[in-house]
Amino acid sequence: MLNRRHLRVKVMQTLYAYSLSEDKQVKDFEKALFTSIDEVNQMYVWTLNLLDEVAEYVLLDAEGRANKFLPTEKDKVYTTKLNSNSFIESLRQNRTYLECVKKYKVDWSYDPEIVRAIFAQLKESEEYLVYLKQEDRSIGAEKDIIKYIFKKIILKSADIEQAFEARFINWPVDKEVLQAMIAKTFKNFSSENPIQNKLADLTPNWDEDSEFVSELLKKTIRYEAEYQEMISVKTKNWESDRIALIDNLLMRMAICELINFSSIPVKVTINEYIELSKAFSTSKSNTFINGILDKILAELMGQGRIQKAGRGLKD
Repeated sequence: MLNRRHLRVKVMQTLYAYSLSEDKQVKDFEKALFTSIDEVNQMYVWTLNLLDEVAEYVLLDAEGRANKFLPTEKDKVYTTKLNSNSFIESLRQNRTYLECVKKYKVDWSYDPEIVRAIFAQLKESEEYLVYLKQEDRSIGAEKDIIKYIFKKIILKSADIEQAFEARFINWPVDKEVLQAMIAKTFKNFSSENPIQNKLADLTPNWDEDSEFVSELLKKTIRYEAEYQEMISVKTKNWESDRIALIDNLLMRMAICELINFSSIPVKVTINEYIELSKAFSTSKSNTFINGILDKILAELMGQGRIQKAGRGLKD
C-alpha cells in the first residue's frame, strides 16, 4: 500500500510538472495528483484480474487438449483445477474487486498473448504439476500456486513489464507498491468464507492521507516564493542553476511540512526528504539538502515557527 513516503513522491512529481507548466491552475494539478494516486489502485486491480484470467485460461487449454487425436500422458495430468482455485474463487466473489474491474474497464483481451504466455510458462513448471496433484483445496494451500504465478512469472516477465509500462506511466516507481498490495491481499485472503476476505487498502488511512497530500501540494505552491527565499538565503554562495530543480522542490516540501504539519515529527520530515533526494536527485543532493534544511530548521525554531502538537515532535 501507499505509505507517506510514496505519497510524498506523488506530490513531488506533481510539483515538478507544475513548475514546468505554463498552466498554473492549482486545481488542475491537485486533480492530476489524485489521478496519479488512483493509478496505483488501477494497477493493482489489473494485476488481480490478470491472475484471474490466467486461472480461467485452463479452460481454453483443456479444450485444445480434448481435440487432440492422441493425447500424451502429460495431457492426462492437466486438469481445469486452477480455474476453481479457492483464492481465485474468493476473488471472483469479492464485490469490491468486481466493482473496480468494471470501474477501470479492465480487459486483458486487448493483448491475449500475455495471458497465454504466462500460462504456457506455468504449465511447464514443476510447481504447477505439484499443485495439480495436491488434494488440499483450502484457500491457505491453494493460494501458494497463485503466489508462484505472481512472483516467479508475472514479476519476472519482460512482456508483462512492457505491458504495464505502456499502460501506467509511473510503473517503475509504483511497482514496489503493487508488490506490497498483492502481498497484503494474499495475507488478507485467509478465510474459507469469501465475504471475510478483503482487498488491500490503497493507504492505511485514506481520509488523513488524502488531506495530507492535498495540503502539502497546495501550501507548497502557495508559499513557494517565501520558501524559495529561505533556501536562496542559505545558498547564496551557490549559482541558482547549479541547484537541481528536484532539490529545490524537496526542500520547499520539507519546509512546508516543518511549518504546517503539526503532527509530523521534525526528524521524520528531515529524514524523509533526504531519502527522497537519494532516490530522485543527484549523488550529492542528500548531503546538500541535509545541510540547508538544518540551517533553515534552526532559524525557524528560533523564530518560534515550528509548532508541533505532541511531546518530542520537535526533536
